[in-house]
Amino acid sequence: MSKIVVALGGNAILSKDASAEAQMKAVQKTAKELVNFIKNGDQLIITHGNGPQVGNLLLQQLAADSQANPAMPLDTCGAMTEGSIGYWFQNAMKQELLENGIDKDVISIITQTIVAEDDDAFDNPSKPIGPFYKESEVAELKAQHPDWKIVEDAGRGYRRVVPSPKPLEINEYRAIKQVVDAGIIPIVSGGGGIPVVKKGNQLIGKEAVIDKDFSASKIAQLIDADKLIILTSGGGIFYNYGKPDQVELSQVDVAELQTHIDANEFSKGSMMPKVKAAVDFVNHTGNPAVIGDLEDVKEIIAGTEGTTIVKQEVTA
Repeated sequence: MSKIVVALGGNAILSKDASAEAQMKAVQKTAKELVNFIKNGDQLIITHGNGPQVGNLLLQQLAADSQANPAMPLDTCGAMTEGSIGYWFQNAMKQELLENGIDKDVISIITQTIVAEDDDAFDNPSKPIGPFYKESEVAELKAQHPDWKIVEDAGRGYRRVVPSPKPLEINEYRAIKQVVDAGIIPIVSGGGGIPVVKKGNQLIGKEAVIDKDFSASKIAQLIDADKLIILTSGGGIFYNYGKPDQVELSQVDVAELQTHIDANEFSKGSMMPKVKAAVDFVNHTGNPAVIGDLEDVKEIIAGTEGTTIVKQEVTA
């Protein structure tokens, strides 16, 4: 049995329809793919993003903000979306397991991610959250929210960005490891986990969002996972992406991939954090990581789709 950490993007849960019903349907579809890991005999650990969800929740909080009913801060909104998305996944995974004749428990764990209080990210917001906006809407948004930083996001539109400090430790990793060792499927580190800093015996929330791929990599390292799989909506790693000579890689070693990272050849808003997180996992564990399309899970399990990142290239 292989221990596999699977990282899902928040955009795989929410598309254009932000209703709970639509998101639950999307999660149900995702669960149908993820159950293939269990059918393959693997121990699954699920992580997920929450960028669209936490951004939308913040907008709802601001719209209803009053002295009697003040808006919740970003770290608390992160916890709220961890809970709601975890709830959807628990139910969807349990249903799919039972429909496949598998009686296995699924549990969500509200996860706190410890970061450094002096992380440079707090002075340089970079993590996109919330909906996409048109360029024509940006000026009005900045007028309404002068403290927001809004940037163009990988050619897909404009989004608000917030600080995204690097995860130093996953506070609940020992509990997660015990759950995994008991054969239970945990849903952890939603949205990268709630960013917190240590103050003595206290954990204090910060106004930030952790990148879910870096958090997934850290969890995979801490629980001794055999493989990290980052599932996307666009396939594996491409060189010259979007150009006539683009090529999708089937396997690449970390040394080669690092040269392309250093040359800033990947989109900062989408593929770059995935590639960096995968490389970090492989470098620290020696185990492989895979980046591939959510719809290709069966083929990823079979090794025929996605990009596998390995420690060192094997030559004949």
